[in-house]
Amino acid sequence: MKAQLFSYWNRMRSSFWFLPILMACAAVGLALATTALDRGDTLRALRADGWLFTGGAEGASTVLGTIAGSMITIVGIVFSMTLVTLSLASSQFGPRLLRNFMRDTTYQLVLGIFVATFLYCLLVLRTIRHAEGVEAFVPHLSVTLGVLLAVFSLGVLIYFIHHVSVAIQANEIIARLSQELCAGIEQLFPEPAGTPAPLSAEPAAEKGVPVPAQHSGYLQFIDLEALLALARQHDLVLRLACRPGEHLITGQPLLWVQPPSADAASLTDAVNAAFVLGNQRTAGQDLLFVVNQLVEIAVRALSPGINDPFTAMACLDRLGIGLVQVAGRQPPAPQRLDGDGTLRLIAPPLTFCAVADAAFDPIREYGCSSVAVSLKLLDTLAVVAPALRSPQQRDCLARHGRRVARRAGECLNDEEDRQQVARRCDDLLRLLARVSGPA
Repeated sequence: MKAQLFSYWNRMRSSFWFLPILMACAAVGLALATTALDRGDTLRALRADGWLFTGGAEGASTVLGTIAGSMITIVGIVFSMTLVTLSLASSQFGPRLLRNFMRDTTYQLVLGIFVATFLYCLLVLRTIRHAEGVEAFVPHLSVTLGVLLAVFSLGVLIYFIHHVSVAIQANEIIARLSQELCAGIEQLFPEPAGTPAPLSAEPAAEKGVPVPAQHSGYLQFIDLEALLALARQHDLVLRLACRPGEHLITGQPLLWVQPPSADAASLTDAVNAAFVLGNQRTAGQDLLFVVNQLVEIAVRALSPGINDPFTAMACLDRLGIGLVQVAGRQPPAPQRLDGDGTLRLIAPPLTFCAVADAAFDPIREYGCSSVAVSLKLLDTLAVVAPALRSPQQRDCLARHGRRVARRAGECLNDEEDRQQVARRCDDLLRLLARVSGPA
């Protein structure tokens, strides 16, 4: 159930229709409520004091018709601006960033406000009765509220123009991705289901009976609590065969069931219900996806057609923040225990080195011909170094530093540039030796 809720919520957050529909429904309820108040006598004093609209039926119809026409025109303008923003972001920073723009609630709220104002004015307009054989009815409160909504919508339009102009700036996009990366690290390092077990708790020899995937797609979410409950119910140990972000095909193992004598076929539906697969990767449990987005921006900036090393260096600054945060946290153990202390789940771990490889390998390869990017890579490694907590992390950064220096030596044409990168690499290795022991 939790996996399905995650799937539905993720789809709604990434859609342009969910919030506008909710706000349109709210506009219908508001129109019914204000017209009901207008039919009573409770607002007579406010009309007499001039706080409400005091015109006749013709004037009310003109005001509401003008507002409704203006709102539907602005909706078209906002929609066009949104499409231009999405097109620019896709071509400049990569198509995978469209998800971030579509999840931006500002775009959804702005569309919803204009649609709701249009619908409200339209519904109130139909309640106005002119004096033609029946008693005239002018919803004074409703017309006044329509005017206030129009004024508020004008302010929203100004804010939307400002928001779009800020949202397409490279530094702003990189900063938002960095915030998402830090939030993902807070959640996943460590926030495992169950209780971490010592490494010796893992049975090393056998994998068990595989449970195949019933569908193909990118693994977006794993309901670990449901798997723990399933393993406890049947007295099993489940060994996960994949991590969020990996692409699976039908029939590929999702996990192995131990002991091998277990009836894995009877668990297929229940196990598949705990895995959410989709057409694209998401950042819910896939930390490397956010890292890859920052790397993609950096790699695109380093392409010959753009040649913008400063954007790549800004991405390295943000990746350094994430690596410092990962290095300073205890990674979750791969084994999960239930409430009774019994081993129930074994998950493939996400290590500091895996995050560092995803962050630095592509940028090193595409930026090796830029002395500024090579030096920035080494500086970023030096920033991460003081946060290291294990020899494995130290060895990982030392390996990356040596590879940066070697690739720069192969790609840079100027001897002084090569020597400068080599000296910076030596400084990094000495720093690592002081921080974590001999390199």
